[in-house]
Amino acid sequence: MTIAAVAPISSAPASLSSQTASSAPTVDYTQFLQLLVAELQNQDPTSPTDPTQYMSQLASFSTVEQQVQTNSTLDALLSAQASSIIGKTVTSADGTTKGVVQSVELSTGGGAIANLTNGSQVPLGPGVTVSAQ
Repeated sequence: MTIAAVAPISSAPASLSSQTASSAPTVDYTQFLQLLVAELQNQDPTSPTDPTQYMSQLASFSTVEQQVQTNSTLDALLSAQASSIIGKTVTSADGTTKGVVQSVELSTGGGAIANLTNGSQVPLGPGVTVSAQ
């Protein structure tokens, strides 16, 4: 059994990734590790995996591990940055929505959405202005 390719990983929980039906199938860190261990356990001892393929899979494993750690770090940074605007006034990039930030949600795509006290939402990104209340 050989793993030919590994789909991109996703740090989103399974419940969130199942909501995007058009996205490609993903393998998370735990699933990748389970596949690698299963491959090693089920290989034919008389015809072991080619060392080149094995090293390639280990390199893939290392890359997956680094991506998971990077995603976790970026999520933590985004959370810290987003929470600093609670209580401040934001104006959308097009200027149509303005209000005081009540809470901030992190979206599955890696961005953040400011929930305003007036019930509106403003996706945080380029062009959005933040000012003291």
